Amino acid sequence: MRLLVTGAARLFTDRYGRDPEGVWYAPGRVNLIGEHTDYNEGFALPFAISAGICVAAAARDDGVIALSSRQHGDATVIVPLDTLGPGRPDGWAAYPAGVAWALLSAGHRVGGASLAIDADLAAGAGLSSSAALECAAGLAFADLNQLALPRSELAALGRRAENDFVGAPTGLMDQLAVLLCQAGHALLLDCRAGTGTGVPLDPAAAGLALLIIDTRVQHELTDGGYGARRRACEDAARILGARSLRDITDVSVLDQLSDRVLRRRARHVVIENRRVLDTAELLRSGQLNRVGALLTASHASLRDDFAVSWPEADAAVEAAIAAGAHGARMTGGGFGGS
Repeated sequence: MRLLVTGAARLFTDRYGRDPEGVWYAPGRVNLIGEHTDYNEGFALPFAISAGICVAAAARDDGVIALSSRQHGDATVIVPLDTLGPGRPDGWAAYPAGVAWALLSAGHRVGGASLAIDADLAAGAGLSSSAALECAAGLAFADLNQLALPRSELAALGRRAENDFVGAPTGLMDQLAVLLCQAGHALLLDCRAGTGTGVPLDPAAAGLALLIIDTRVQHELTDGGYGARRRACEDAARILGARSLRDITDVSVLDQLSDRVLRRRARHVVIENRRVLDTAELLRSGQLNRVGALLTASHASLRDDFAVSWPEADAAVEAAIAAGAHGARMTGGGFGGS
């Protein structure tokens, strides 16, 4: 991380001709288990990884947000604060700009700022690069404008940026994981309450290792598939008279759904919530070696009931298990990634 911090600071000086006022960092995350449960107000169990995103920043007095990125060429995106809105700007710059917009929309005072972004976290790999960028920018904007915001509130603002500014209908898991995870622990998230509880996660102590495999298939959460799954879950909950699928714990209740697709989508969410809680209990009791079966069951559910896996992920899961892994599954929203 130290090299990344130095790199972001140097990039800032190169692009803006002065030193930054600070550098803010946010990690990527891997979701151990609990996929597509967050927007259903359910449970998830992510953990932070060492790769992440740095934002070097300083305030400016001309009412402009300036955005530079080492990963996106030499051009600097310049956006007056009074013109910020969905689609202005678009592309990668929409993520940090969207956070400024979300802060302003929530009534916070935000002045102009120059940002320089550097990363060692692969984009499109399902490791939450978008949430890491939003959260690093959010931390920078909060400190530059002396906003004493709880991290849970910053997470919610990051999600609003992604939902309403960028147009990706994601839940709150990624932003909460990025801002709340601690070393040596997974984070048991209650996505209805917006709270997280640390759960020990130390594979090395159990003589095990977690291997994250980038399938090199890029995923994009704004392409429609993700939104369609979310709408299916909302439709199922409405038909069942529930606030969300979080409130359905008995799988037999799903027999009331006459639409087979809705029934499969809902079944994944209901049982996945149970798998998350079972995994957290195994981690608390030091039985990491028993978690593998739950991971593999999660993958089968995501592949067959939720239909968000992809051929390369299925091949990676099969190869890992054939090579002796206790279990394996896709991670992230699906349609590509890791």
